[in-house]
Amino acid sequence: MTATGWTTLEVERHGAVGWLVFDRPAVGNAMDAAMLAELEQAWLELDTDPAVRVIVNTGNGAAFQTGLDVAQLATDREALREQSRRTKRSELKLTAWHNHVWKPVIAAVNGVCAGGGLHFVADADIVIASSNATFVDPHVSIGQVSASEVIALARKSPMEPVVRMALAGVHERVTAERARQLGILSEVVDPPERLREAAQELAEKVARNSPVAMAASKRALWGALEVGLTDACRAGAAEIMDLWGHPDQAEGPEAFAEKREPRWASTST
Repeated sequence: MTATGWTTLEVERHGAVGWLVFDRPAVGNAMDAAMLAELEQAWLELDTDPAVRVIVNTGNGAAFQTGLDVAQLATDREALREQSRRTKRSELKLTAWHNHVWKPVIAAVNGVCAGGGLHFVADADIVIASSNATFVDPHVSIGQVSASEVIALARKSPMEPVVRMALAGVHERVTAERARQLGILSEVVDPPERLREAAQELAEKVARNSPVAMAASKRALWGALEVGLTDACRAGAAEIMDLWGHPDQAEGPEAFAEKREPRWASTST
């Protein structure tokens, strides 16, 4: 099912899987002011939809996402004034992580991922890519600082390859297979035309699990990146205790013993 009313995105539901699709293919799915506003709304809509258990993020056309629309930035700076303020305060609202979405998010990178598009790779829970996908950070090649995206990306990958990508700019691209080797993504899909099918299949596997347990696990894992090991383990223990007594904790073992699919109680904590 496809939702209407969006101008720069496609927001769809396929069973328990919600899809957030960048839809400005003529400009590489670059983010203009309209898309920046719609992204925040779309994440909220999918996150609060009780029928959606997993969200897939991908793009229409030859590019996944190529970052801020520099044409609009050059001709209509006022339109992007709010984005500039959010960047200055490091209060972005682009990705699921920025918007505190605790449902699992899969990024399905279908082509070029450049600049600000790297936010959506760094902040996804699981990343898969078509075999023809490439990753590039053009910031320094146009006189801009590379910071937020690559800082986040360095949590998934060894530091040196991320620094190399940031400093090489447009003069070097990372292939999908190389990104897999670096831990930036977990699966390369070939042929590329199978990417959405593979993403739907993976999302359906994830969606079979307890929504409340997945949300708590995601909070614990992402929270661990913000603190030291001891504090991370204590926060994880708090998530475990918060679920004690929840119906899913009884339903899971019962379904396993009875060799049937679990009937989970709800989609969120």
